[in-house]
Amino acid sequence: MDAPRGIGTFVVWDYVVFAGMLLISAAIGIYYAFAGGGQQTSKDFLMGGRRMTAVPVALSLTASFMSAVTVLGTPSEVYRFGAIFSIFAITYFFVVVISAEVFLPVFYKLGITSTYEYLELRFNKCVRLCGTVLFIVQTILYTGIVIYAPALALNQVTGFDLWGAVVATGVVCTFYCTLGGLKAVIWTDVFQVGIMVAGFASVIIQATVIQGGINTIVNDCYNGGRLNFWNFDPNPLQRHTFWTIIIGGTFTWTSIYGVNQSQVQRYISCKSRFQAKMSLYINLLGLWAILVCSVLCGLALYSRYRDCDPWTAKKVSAPDQLMPYLVLDILQDLPGLPGLFVACAYSGTLSTVSSSINALAAVTVEDLIKPHFRSLSERSLSWISQGMSVLFGALCIGMAALASLMGALLQAALSIFGMVGGPLLGLFALGILVPFANSIGALVGLMAGFAVSLWVGIGAQLYPPLPERTMPLSLETYGCNSTYNMTNWVTTTEMPFSTSAFQIHNAERTPLMDNWYSLSYLYFSTLGTLVTVFMGMLISLPTGSRKRLELGLCPTEKPDRVRNQLVPS
Repeated sequence: MDAPRGIGTFVVWDYVVFAGMLLISAAIGIYYAFAGGGQQTSKDFLMGGRRMTAVPVALSLTASFMSAVTVLGTPSEVYRFGAIFSIFAITYFFVVVISAEVFLPVFYKLGITSTYEYLELRFNKCVRLCGTVLFIVQTILYTGIVIYAPALALNQVTGFDLWGAVVATGVVCTFYCTLGGLKAVIWTDVFQVGIMVAGFASVIIQATVIQGGINTIVNDCYNGGRLNFWNFDPNPLQRHTFWTIIIGGTFTWTSIYGVNQSQVQRYISCKSRFQAKMSLYINLLGLWAILVCSVLCGLALYSRYRDCDPWTAKKVSAPDQLMPYLVLDILQDLPGLPGLFVACAYSGTLSTVSSSINALAAVTVEDLIKPHFRSLSERSLSWISQGMSVLFGALCIGMAALASLMGALLQAALSIFGMVGGPLLGLFALGILVPFANSIGALVGLMAGFAVSLWVGIGAQLYPPLPERTMPLSLETYGCNSTYNMTNWVTTTEMPFSTSAFQIHNAERTPLMDNWYSLSYLYFSTLGTLVTVFMGMLISLPTGSRKRLELGLCPTEKPDRVRNQLVPS
């Protein structure tokens, strides 16, 4: 194996490949704007007219789950912490089964557009409003980060124009979401999954060739301690162990697959309940395929840089940039392939952003506009939905601009909004699984779950867990043919995780920090869900389950016959 040369740069062909990906995405939008009579009703626009089949929906679910954060983040995660990340394969199985067997039947049977309509049917308007507002804020913030983070990482390594990329992706996304509605979102996702797999495949194949076969890669990783699949430490403070990934991961992802509007909206748009369930199970295969690809890329990263870590050697400034660095290193003689990889990362972004925009439009129209303006015709609702898509598209680009200013703060915002998912999942679980829960219980549970999640989450941002909790593996730089010899590599590997601007350094470590705030980030969601369900049950019992609650500000509980439809018997 020759020593790594200087890395390549972007050439014209790379830009051509990237632009091609954007153009095809836009073309799909234009096609669905006019195909089949266009978007006549808001249902056509937001739900694809409920005529979708399982396979495209499955691929679309896979694509939007897999943002550029996965393309750039998972390989560097494997590179730094080892392949234990692949235990998520089991987690995904549980998540899909729970979503398909518990949540899907309820949502599908009610024929709703917004998942938050369920909250009003089951509890009351207040609970629905809480859910809707949390979702809108969470999604806009998240989408801003999803647009900005990969643009930054790719820009710093490849010199790919930062704002050009942010604005181009934002505009193209908004364009096809507005013109083609959910159908366009689903079919562009199908195309983008293809691009993602191609991008991953090109990296894996070329890395295998350069490193001299898959055996070499596996041996390097084995010797470097990267094949740490089995860690059965039950301690909830360790960042990734078998248990944190299975239990914490299941709660975290179920809050996305089971109740998050962007995902639910897609599988509810299927023709029949059978197609909807199939779409979830087929999507499981997609999740596994992508997990395998990203773990293999991480192992290839380690094999390539096992004796010269670009991050410690200051060749890249953040772990996210390792993947683009590898691409320019090994694909530099093949014009167009680095562009394919960048297109792969951005396909992740586009698919996530487009589903967010469509979901935001759906929630706004269904939860905030329809209830107050009952006289609107379907045609005008369809126009309003399109207007909302444009508005939210612009907002998300604006959020990306904000993200650039508040870089470090954003990391915090992201994990804080990861915490919204837990309590929301708890709220739906309470409605579906606990027959005697009532609206007072639901609201108190939601507040309690949210408070606990925020407390742990913000604490973990301010006082990041110690390296013995996160367990980074060692990275070496003795093989770098650089002038200075890095003897102090141990100190540099233990960089703290959160890049929070307001970390409190060298504070006295209290037991609160070492135990409560060091909780594995995967358990934040679990904690939120469990607190919400527990408090909701506790409060619902004394306040009377079926008794009518006359509350001035919220309409009363539903009569029993409606309620019995909403709780699976």
